[in-house]
Amino acid sequence: MGKIRAAITGVGAYLPDYILTNDELSRMVDTSDEWIMTRIGIKTRHILKGEALGTSCMGVKAVRDLLEKKNMNPEEIDLVICATVTPDMFFPSTGNLIAGEAGCKKAFAYDVSAACSGFLFALTTASKFIETGTCKKVIVVGADKMSSIVDYTDRKTCPIFGDGAAAVLLEPDEEGYGVIDHILHSDGTGAPHLYMKAGGSRYPASEETIRNNWHTITQDGQAVFKAAVSNMADVSVEMMERYNLTSDDIRYLVPHQANLRIIDATANRMGLTRNKCMINIDRYGNTTAATIPLCLYDYEKELKRGDKLILASFGGGYTWGSVYVKSVSYTHLRAHETEADL
Repeated sequence: MGKIRAAITGVGAYLPDYILTNDELSRMVDTSDEWIMTRIGIKTRHILKGEALGTSCMGVKAVRDLLEKKNMNPEEIDLVICATVTPDMFFPSTGNLIAGEAGCKKAFAYDVSAACSGFLFALTTASKFIETGTCKKVIVVGADKMSSIVDYTDRKTCPIFGDGAAAVLLEPDEEGYGVIDHILHSDGTGAPHLYMKAGGSRYPASEETIRNNWHTITQDGQAVFKAAVSNMADVSVEMMERYNLTSDDIRYLVPHQANLRIIDATANRMGLTRNKCMINIDRYGNTTAATIPLCLYDYEKELKRGDKLILASFGGGYTWGSVYVKSVSYTHLRAHETEADL
C-alpha cells in the first residue's frame, strides 16, 4: 500500500452570464482596450448581476456542476472548504452556505481567506484531511464576486477583476498521483500595498468609511507587480529544484491570473514557453480565489494521467505559494467524456 495522497478527481465551474468588455469599461472610466490589453492582458470579464446574489450563488452552481459531472450524491461529501475574500457575510461562512444549498448535508464546511492565494491554501489544507484518512471526499471551492468591492471609477483597479467560481473534488490515491507537495508563504508587511480598509473590526461600516470609499480595493500597482513577479517565480522554481524537475518535465504551469506579464515572467524563470501555461485571463480577468481552479476546468481535456503541474499564486497580504500536482484520470465519466482529464 502506497502513501495516501489527495488526488483531484473532478472539477466544476460557473461564470455569470453578463460579460463586461473593455469597450464598455472605457465608457465608465478613462481607459481603453489598448491600455488594458497592453498592461494586463484582459479583454473581458464576467460580472454577477442581480439583487442579493453573493459569492455563494456562484459557488453552489460550481459545486452542482462538479457533482453532476461525477454523477455523485452530495451527501457523499465529507468536507467543503471555500476560498474567498468576498464572503456573502461574516457569518455563517460562505462554505457553510454553499454546502447547505448544494445538499452536502453530511459535510462540515468553512472558509479560507488568503486573497489570490486562497485556493492553494485551501487545497493544501483539504489535502491533509485526505492524507490522514479523516475524509474521503472533499470539495475545495474558489469563488469571488470581486465586482462587489471594485471601485469602477478607479482606472488602476477596475479593469483587472471579474467574478466567478470553480470547485475541485479531492479523493484518496495510493498510486503516486495527486497533491505531492506545497510551499506556502505570507508576509503581513505587504498589507499596505493591497487591501480593503473598511468593513472589518478595525473600521466597521460608518458614514465616514462610505464617504471615503474605504470599502473597495486599494492597490499600489507597482509594488504588487514587483513582489508578485519575484515571489511567484521564486517559489515555483524552488518547487522544481526540490524535485529535480526540468522544464521538459512540466506539462503545465497553472498560474494565478492577475496579469499576463506576471505569468510570462514566472514562466520564463521556470524555462517554460507560453504554450506550457494555462491562460484564460483574457476572458475572465482576475477572479481572485477562482482563477486557478477555472484554469483546471478550462484545460481538463488537455491533461493526461501523470502530467506534472505546478500551481502558483500571489495575493494581497502578501500571500504566495506553489503546489506540485500529478494529475490523475477522472472516474465515473460520462459516455461522451474521455480519460484524458485530471
